[in-house]
Amino acid sequence: MLRAGGRRLLAPGLRRLGLGTGASGEAGPAAAAAGVRAYHERVVDHYNNPRNVGSFDKDDPNVGTGLVGAPACGDVMKLQIRVDENSGKIVDACFKTFGCGSAIASSSVATEWVKGKPMDEVLTIKNT
Repeated sequence: MLRAGGRRLLAPGLRRLGLGTGASGEAGPAAAAAGVRAYHERVVDHYNNPRNVGSFDKDDPNVGTGLVGAPACGDVMKLQIRVDENSGKIVDACFKTFGCGSAIASSSVATEWVKGKPMDEVLTIKNT
């Protein structure tokens, strides 16, 4: 995925995977008949309209940064959280992801999940 000024410039494989194929982003019957696996509408929505894209000041003592990459497919994700030191709750979250549509969508969903939650609750989230 290549973006400039908020516009998608390069994402040729996503339409073949069922992302953005119909009026609301769902894959049609032809895609299902062809054996193309379509993404859930929520994944398509977070890909087409990612939430919380950006970066926080790395020098802010209340900001934590995680960076992860997948060498097999080339995805790189940076997720950041801002924690209120008094309450221990995550008050804001953002991400920058360079990778496929599902990586962008999952980063967007993750930032939505963690906002407003205490750290001890967020630490129980599992990838299952």
